Amino acid sequence: MRRRPLPQDYAERVYAGVLGKTIGVYLGRPFEGWSHESIVARFGEIDGYVHDQLGMPLVVADDDLSGTFTFLRAMEDAVFPSELRSEDVAEAWLNYLIEGRTVLWWGGMGASTEHTAYLRLKKGYLPPESGSIALNGPIVAQQIGAQIFVDGWGLVCPGDPERAADLARRAAVVSHDGAAVVAAQVVAAMVAAAFTARDVDAVLDAGLAEAPDDSLIAEIGRVLREERELDWREALRRVQRDYGYDQYGGGCHVVPNHALILLALVYGRGDFDRSLSIVNTAGWDTDCNSANVGCILGVLHGLDGVAARWREPFADRLLLPTADGGRCVTDCAREAQAVVRIAQGMRSLSVEPTPRFSFPFPGSVQGFTSERATVAHAGGRLRIAATGPAIATTPTFLQPDELNTGGYGLMASPTLYPGQTLRARIAAVGAPLRASLVLRVYGPDDTLIDRSGPTAFLYPGPSKAIEWRVPDLDGRPIAAVGFRLEGAGSLDVDELDWSGEPDTFLGRTEEGAAWRRAWVDGTSMLQPHADGLRAIQNEGTGLAFHGTQEWRDVAFSARVTPFMAASFGLAVRAQGMRRYVAALVEDGCLRLVRAAEGEREVLMECPLDWPLGETRELKIAAKGSRFFARCGEASLQAEDGLLGNGAIAVVLTEGRIDVGDPRVRPA
Repeated sequence: MRRRPLPQDYAERVYAGVLGKTIGVYLGRPFEGWSHESIVARFGEIDGYVHDQLGMPLVVADDDLSGTFTFLRAMEDAVFPSELRSEDVAEAWLNYLIEGRTVLWWGGMGASTEHTAYLRLKKGYLPPESGSIALNGPIVAQQIGAQIFVDGWGLVCPGDPERAADLARRAAVVSHDGAAVVAAQVVAAMVAAAFTARDVDAVLDAGLAEAPDDSLIAEIGRVLREERELDWREALRRVQRDYGYDQYGGGCHVVPNHALILLALVYGRGDFDRSLSIVNTAGWDTDCNSANVGCILGVLHGLDGVAARWREPFADRLLLPTADGGRCVTDCAREAQAVVRIAQGMRSLSVEPTPRFSFPFPGSVQGFTSERATVAHAGGRLRIAATGPAIATTPTFLQPDELNTGGYGLMASPTLYPGQTLRARIAAVGAPLRASLVLRVYGPDDTLIDRSGPTAFLYPGPSKAIEWRVPDLDGRPIAAVGFRLEGAGSLDVDELDWSGEPDTFLGRTEEGAAWRRAWVDGTSMLQPHADGLRAIQNEGTGLAFHGTQEWRDVAFSARVTPFMAASFGLAVRAQGMRRYVAALVEDGCLRLVRAAEGEREVLMECPLDWPLGETRELKIAAKGSRFFARCGEASLQAEDGLLGNGAIAVVLTEGRIDVGDPRVRPA
């Protein structure tokens, strides 16, 4: 693989691209699927967020965002191969997606292209057959999905549109074919070209160079650029007439929507605001088209081209629900850093660890907000300025108004737990100040309760390091973390992070929805029961996850009652639906099993008779590369170095079990 050096301003331009894509989604999502005429009748020309006019939240889970930043992880999971295989991307689909719930529109075989492809993958079809016209037909295989997920391949190939297009093709053929794959190549190439292009025309040149001259995508590009002196509305009417929805089958064909991306870039003349206005006012699949345009122009112009009016309303917040529940509640700065790490890994560059919150980019606030203070970026720090006592926090889990929101399978685990140690570097600005770390914790009826750590006395000058070990919270999830100011003043935050293993009970059955939502449900049915959960799996193997990928040396225990099951147990180092180490009870044995990439390996086993309906305690632990399992007198120990980190999970194959008193502790 060619290894072009990363530009000096690479990380900041990636952040601008991530912001641009996110802004595009949040702007276009409320009227997704509307016609141009309906949008104009309701709003006129779109020149700002309209979610509040329709009673919708601004920050939402969306397939454009979840798919883009999840499928890119195939490169990392495959350990940065010289040539990424389409099979590696397919594995990311099978590992990170929870069928019927996360990332995709699960519209059914023949209706949703991505659902169709997922079912093909489950049945053993490999790409490109899984997404092919030959298998799925020309209508299903050429819907919009491929191009909405490929921005990441452009972001990791700065200045190399040919390489970006190649990676986009390898990813796109998992689910699509024909014009959909060509459109994906063009979008990824434009994102990559935007890092070094002088203007939007150079971006268009580089992108359309990846479309065969005789392709419909190339034809659309030529037509729009030849008639660029028209008013954009005249050009839109041409697109509606010659390339509109009535010309192509399916629910959301790629051709009409790709035409609107090109229209916005050509007639917006590369201006961020104007181009987003055009692509959203034009209609059809507004969030997808707007997201691609926003990413391309974010990279092209950098942060100077993205006005504060777009950024401030959502404060960097992102939601990326997948089987990796600890990655759901995140922000644009952290996801940009994740993209940069992948680009560095592709080039065999060393990767320096960074604190979870370090505000590395101009304007970044990483989800911090406050009702009684001003929160802003200040020269690589976060500044909290208050006229009286105030609290500023950033989410570590779903917020109360998100608990009952289901769009694109909004599931998450908290990112912070009792037993872990919070560390921050903070300083007073201008005058002495008293401040402390603070948690917002779910209480009865999903109300939030504040818990504060020790007070620090701060003076202007060098930053002071403070830390606090999170106390036992009786199984209640932590919703947010931040800082309490005891009085008027300004606080600068250099960084905030946490480390260590959790030490907590996982859930309170007498409470509201929050504790149940902290379990990421990859089973057929997960219900509260007694002092824990009831899991049901109708076919195949399901998992219910808790925790984050940062966990390493943990012990997971629970009292388990099997009623019927082909296999059941507990897992550690869980990295998705197909990557974990589990203590499983099956075939009259207790087994330590490692699952990875669809293959199972039994590491160790011993006989175990466990009658149905009998409750016993089951334990599994991981310490370095050693794994331990115990049930009564039966115990196992095995060595395996493949999976070095991950969440915990309940694992069930075809049956029903009750799981009581689930606890996770340091190993």
